[in-house]
Amino acid sequence: MKYTRFEELPVWQAAVEFALLVFKFTSIADLHGLGDTKGQLERSALSSSNNIAIGFERGTNVERINLLYIARGSVGECRSILCLCEKVPRFSNFKSEISNLKLKAENISKQLYGWIESLKNSDINGDRFSTPKLRDRIAHERRFEEFDHEMDELRRLHLERLNRREEEAEMRQMDIS
Repeated sequence: MKYTRFEELPVWQAAVEFALLVFKFTSIADLHGLGDTKGQLERSALSSSNNIAIGFERGTNVERINLLYIARGSVGECRSILCLCEKVPRFSNFKSEISNLKLKAENISKQLYGWIESLKNSDINGDRFSTPKLRDRIAHERRFEEFDHEMDELRRLHLERLNRREEEAEMRQMDIS
């Protein structure tokens, strides 16, 4: 599926949901006495969805990948802060919330990693470089690869059939003897 707006991206939606849960957590958890932990956690959660949006809007994969790595780093920063919170005794009542937030952050990180890897392996360097001619060439190459794969499968099936016939012929020969 080709997304036309960043709001359609499942990873952006997950990052926004994550940020909202972080804001809910910081509104009920007592984060005083830990420096600017509350603000840093909120900023890094918000940074993730914002960098996904900015990356989506960029015209080249190089820019997009860079911003997705920044988004991934922001999610990692959230996890790091949440790990700290887990070790602070006054947050013992929030173990479930912290664990849930960490799992959501890991999920977002995995989605971003998958997207980054797919962009690295893309034949198109970004929307800015995508032309109808290039898209047609890539589609043609994919159809050729699919055809080649289907031919390999037909060859394999043909060889299996030949082998079965040879085995059946040998069995009939043994029965005659």
